[in-house]
Amino acid sequence: MRSFLKIIICFFLLTQAACPANARQALRIVSANGTLSEILVGLGLEKQIVGVDVTSTFPASLEKLPKIGHNRSIAAEGILALNPDVIIYTDQSMISPTVAKQLNSSGKKVVAFKHEYSKDGAIKLIREVGAYFNANAEAEKMVKALQADLTKIPVPANPKKLLFIYARGTGTLMVSGTGTSIDKMFQLTGHKNAVTAFSDFKPLTAESLITANPDVLVLFSSGLQSLEGMDGLLRVPGIANTNAGRNKKIISMDGQFLTGFGPRLGKAAFELSQKVK
Repeated sequence: MRSFLKIIICFFLLTQAACPANARQALRIVSANGTLSEILVGLGLEKQIVGVDVTSTFPASLEKLPKIGHNRSIAAEGILALNPDVIIYTDQSMISPTVAKQLNSSGKKVVAFKHEYSKDGAIKLIREVGAYFNANAEAEKMVKALQADLTKIPVPANPKKLLFIYARGTGTLMVSGTGTSIDKMFQLTGHKNAVTAFSDFKPLTAESLITANPDVLVLFSSGLQSLEGMDGLLRVPGIANTNAGRNKKIISMDGQFLTGFGPRLGKAAFELSQKVK
C-alpha cells in the first residue's frame, strides 16, 4: 500500500513539474497596455490583474484597479509597489528604456509582446498572450469572434477621404499620416487617408487641411470634447473650408476602441464604416 502511495505521489509531482508555473498558480499581473488588459479579461484572468495603465478602459470594471500611469510617464516604482509576478506590455506601449531596464533588473518577470496594427496582428497577439498564460482555448474563442466581426465590414462603393485629428484643446492639434493605427483602421474599412505625404503625426495647419480636403473628420471622443464639441472644431482655422467642415461630417469614437487593434477590432471597424456613410 505504501509503495502504491509513493508511486501516486511521485507521478503527481512529476506531472506538476512538467507544467509551466503560470498554469498552476494565480499570478499577480500588471498590464501596461489597454489591448493586453482587454485580452486578459477575455482569457478569464481579470481577477489576477492587480494594476493597469490608463488606456485600460475596457471593460469598465478595469477602472477600479490601481493605475500605473500612461506610456512614458509610467514609473517602475509604481509597478513594483503592486508586487506583481509578471508585467506585460507591447512594443507599442512606449514604456521608456530606463523603466524597462529597471523592471527587468527587479527580478520580476517582464514580457513584451509584439503588436502589429492589422487584423492578422490582432489575431496573433491574442493567440500569443493566450499561449503564454496557458489559455489557448479561450484565445481561440476570441479569435473566432473577431474573425466573425471582420466579415461584417462592408466594402464602400465610393471610398471617402478621412482625416484623423488628435486634439487636446486648440493648443495641441495633430493629424495622422501613413503608418499609424488610425491609417491602418481607415484601410480596414476600405476608405482612404486624406494625408499620404508623410508618416506618423504632424502639427495641423490650415494650409494642410485645405490641401487634404477630407470628406470626413475623425477624432477621439475626448479630443472633440477638449475642443468644446463640433462648434469648437469648426472654429479651428481651415476646418470650415474642407468638404468635411462644410458638410459637418465629423465622427468621434472612443480612442482605445478605435485604435486598440485587439478583440474588438472588427466591431470598431464596422462602427467606423457605419458612421462614415
